[in-house]
Amino acid sequence: MKGINCFKAYDVRGRVPEDLDEDIAYRIGRAYAAHIAPQTVTVGRDVRSSSPALSAALTSGLTDSGVDVVDIGICGTEQVYFATFHRGLDGGIMVTASHNPRDHNGMKMVKTGARPISADTGLEDIRRIAESGEFPQAARHGSVNRQSITGDYIDHVLGYIDTGALKPLRIVVNAGNGCAGPVVDLLEPHLPFEFVKLQHEPDGTFPNGVPNPMLARYRGATSAAVLESRADLGIAWDGDFDRCFFFDENGAFIEGYYIVGLLALAFLKKSPGDRIVHDPRLTWNTIDAVERAGGRPVQSKSGHAFIKQTMRDVDAVYGGEMSAHHYFRDFSYADSGMIPWLLIAEIISRRGVPLSELVTDRIAMFPTSGEINRRVENTAETIARLESQYAVRALSTEHVDGISVTFADWRFNVRASNTEPLLRLNVESSADTELMRTRTEELLELIGGEPG
Repeated sequence: MKGINCFKAYDVRGRVPEDLDEDIAYRIGRAYAAHIAPQTVTVGRDVRSSSPALSAALTSGLTDSGVDVVDIGICGTEQVYFATFHRGLDGGIMVTASHNPRDHNGMKMVKTGARPISADTGLEDIRRIAESGEFPQAARHGSVNRQSITGDYIDHVLGYIDTGALKPLRIVVNAGNGCAGPVVDLLEPHLPFEFVKLQHEPDGTFPNGVPNPMLARYRGATSAAVLESRADLGIAWDGDFDRCFFFDENGAFIEGYYIVGLLALAFLKKSPGDRIVHDPRLTWNTIDAVERAGGRPVQSKSGHAFIKQTMRDVDAVYGGEMSAHHYFRDFSYADSGMIPWLLIAEIISRRGVPLSELVTDRIAMFPTSGEINRRVENTAETIARLESQYAVRALSTEHVDGISVTFADWRFNVRASNTEPLLRLNVESSADTELMRTRTEELLELIGGEPG
């Protein structure tokens, strides 16, 4: 068989059917079974139009390999993680392309305990076996058991907060026609909040555009609804809701970077001196906040598989990425898009101040460009050119993820996307917004390319 091109650094993603079709999904199921040798695996899927067929083919590959499948149906990625660790299963696979274009799909794979499978921990082996088409003959045919784990999942998620401390906040929730809406509906009876629901019904055609609030063009509806309804808070999710994005009471988008700092402080109050894992793209605010609170910041390569492994290695209580991924030790070190907003709502309720007030000082202390995407012909050459230009004058240059170049009063990180053909730039400074903006413009001129 020709090479399979949809395997990335920490998951599977590609265009359907050019890069990923039912035959490839079946082969991935067989290859996963051959490499992991599981007895029982949970399978879930997002709302994309191609997900039912790909999920069925994947399931056939697993059952033809003698693996029993627990099918939890349409869900968020974190529900596959939860089912895997909560039920003590041998692995889990989520059929999703998260925030990628609507004609894409993919898979996120874990093994026992929701441990990540990345290029460094078996994903390349699964690819090799899938391409070979040489699968062990199974002694039996696996079964398919369709189950719901939502009750246990909702109980678990609510366990991160004290519902008695919550105030009757008005919250705009924008599911982007992805998987988050039904979960909000299940949480609603347990919470004192008034929800203003946008794009709430799951719809795999994504009539309002693919949900990706990381991009500014997908934030307008949430921001406007916050202002119109005079809400206390706005939340938006990507398609499989493993990321959540925040808007303050003024409708302003709050960079995930500053949410990481808030959540780190919340966990360090309960777990003094613990470790907090962060990614290398934006670091100064997180490091400062964690060290001031007596915690220990630990840097990890970006990406869910890498963050999770680092958290396990150091037993961190919490990990956060500026890209709005948040990870929790009690969630088997996996990421959740539901736990963070509940925690932020609890912080707002307890402190009696709006979200804007919680982050204003930190934004002033460590202003950032936010992540800027550029399409360039050769990402490696562009990164090398930037390094040659800046590294000689820098205090330090790191290669943990792309390059991170640090000066006395500003720093930048530039890296190639693991899931899309893009170069991603992040710039931050120390209490100097104008310097940050000037350096960002300077870097973008050198990078060239087109907006991504």
